[in-house]
Amino acid sequence: METVYNFINGKQVPSKGTEIHPIYNPATGQQIRQVVMSTPEEVHAAIDVAQAAFPEWSATPPLRRARVLFKFKELLERDWDKLAALITEEHGKTFSDAQGELQRGLEVVEFACGIPHLQKGEFSEQVGRGIDVHSTMQPLGVTIGITPFNFPAMVPMWMFPVALACGNTFILKPAKADPSLSIRLAELLKEAGLPDGVFNVVHGGRRDNEILLQDPRVKAASFVGSTPAAKSVYTVGSAHGKRVQALGAAKNFALIMPDADIEFTANALLGAAYGAAGERCMALALAVTIDDSTADKLVESLIPKVKALRFGPGMTPEGEKEMDFGPLITQDHLNKVTGYIDQGVKEGAELLVDGRGKKPAGAENGFFIGGTLFDKVTKEMVIYQEEIFGPVLGIVRAHSFEEAMEMINNHPYGNGTAIFTADGGAAREFTSRVQVGMVGVNVPVPVPIAYHCFGGWKDSAYTTLNAYGPDSVRFYTKMKTITTRWPSRAVLEGGASFSMPTM
Repeated sequence: METVYNFINGKQVPSKGTEIHPIYNPATGQQIRQVVMSTPEEVHAAIDVAQAAFPEWSATPPLRRARVLFKFKELLERDWDKLAALITEEHGKTFSDAQGELQRGLEVVEFACGIPHLQKGEFSEQVGRGIDVHSTMQPLGVTIGITPFNFPAMVPMWMFPVALACGNTFILKPAKADPSLSIRLAELLKEAGLPDGVFNVVHGGRRDNEILLQDPRVKAASFVGSTPAAKSVYTVGSAHGKRVQALGAAKNFALIMPDADIEFTANALLGAAYGAAGERCMALALAVTIDDSTADKLVESLIPKVKALRFGPGMTPEGEKEMDFGPLITQDHLNKVTGYIDQGVKEGAELLVDGRGKKPAGAENGFFIGGTLFDKVTKEMVIYQEEIFGPVLGIVRAHSFEEAMEMINNHPYGNGTAIFTADGGAAREFTSRVQVGMVGVNVPVPVPIAYHCFGGWKDSAYTTLNAYGPDSVRFYTKMKTITTRWPSRAVLEGGASFSMPTM
């Protein structure tokens, strides 16, 4: 059985751990690889290596660091289809969706290539007579990223390109369900000229998270995952003196106004709710209408579209039309999503399209579930309150704009949301008042471009600085402000001053 190893100090290193996890092709249900969980000694060894590599890498001029990332970008583009195929093989998403994931990660690499400008700091001349002030943005040291299964390329690339560009070293701990892509990224960074030890990959579980979060040499931690895990990472990391950026779960609403174009809106909801089998933290899971007429029209448009969704293996034979979405990541996750649908039925939601038990022909052993559509979802239901992370869309019938706003703003999650309308005034009021971190106006998946920042509110994020964009440069650096005066003869002869300095 092919084994995925750690990547430490510029090479793959077999683990001596005894805990082994299978890696499946979700489309077939067959095990294709295995990954060995690291021992505590191996995690500490990765920190040792990253700490040893930090002085030289941090002293490397930003322009040279940027050139490594420029080369890394070139290598990503060279191996584009192979990388996308690896994502599809281990995660299950369609090939075009895997390419889209790579593209969004590449955009952060492109942003990080501008680090000579982004890390310049500031300068003020003559703040007082003969006194100048300037600031520098200096790297922190060893940084870590703990990433989820749903984006094995994009989410790590939200983190390490900026961390490396700023002069830090980095340890990536990927999800054990689809870890192979992280090793390919490490190999491409080495090929791009990144010195050994600057970027390392360790495989592990919660115990290894705690080792990384508690070690005093680790200065900053980025995490994406469930909300309970995000809370834990934030609590443990902060208690041990680290900067922590912990992004959690989501329950994203779409507000459908009466003037919205129903056909456009229904198509937008299809892609946002069912793309990647719903395994996106930005998936629109609940569509809220403010009158029954709009809800009825939306349901009438959605039912045939959801029934017609094509799901199956992410790799489609040449010449055949690609599927709309692929399988879920594991059998356990399939069972979890099925359980949520069962719960929705039990609690009284109206099941309009049932995806349970459906398997594409020729892939009966894969972890598949069809598109599912509920109507008349209410606030008391579990499928309203919790993130399902599967291809399930619920219609919520509010009776006014104010009631819909209250629903969205009072929900504990505040990751992403969208409004569908032709009314600029309604859109402006919504975007101003909604208590959610990322907002779309007729844009169903409002993931910001790389030179803006990604981040939710409320229980969707525990951080003061968001992912990628300008915030990430601040997150991965510490500001040093230097006040300079070159004494003149008059100053030297002025004697001591005991009052609070002023300019």
